[in-house]
Amino acid sequence: MLMPHPATLRKLVGEYEALVAHRTGSGTVKANQRAQDLAYTLCVSTGTRDVNLALKKARGHIAAAQEPVTPTPLRPTGPTAAEALDAGEAVA
Repeated sequence: MLMPHPATLRKLVGEYEALVAHRTGSGTVKANQRAQDLAYTLCVSTGTRDVNLALKKARGHIAAAQEPVTPTPLRPTGPTAAEALDAGEAVA
């Protein structure tokens, strides 16, 4: 499944949580619609049908993206051709 960029998820989660935190029982129609739109987008983005599960998965994806990644060597770690010649090994 494709996942949106962590920065995109971070923005969606932040906006959704801000709307929900400041919304009262009689929030504006516009704010309620935006919260519903964000919930839907989060669910689609994370492959879920429940906004709470979507938030959990989004936070997990964001956290995983912040972990350092160990770089992969670009070439084998064995001796170079020059080192092999110096050691008397045959070089293909």
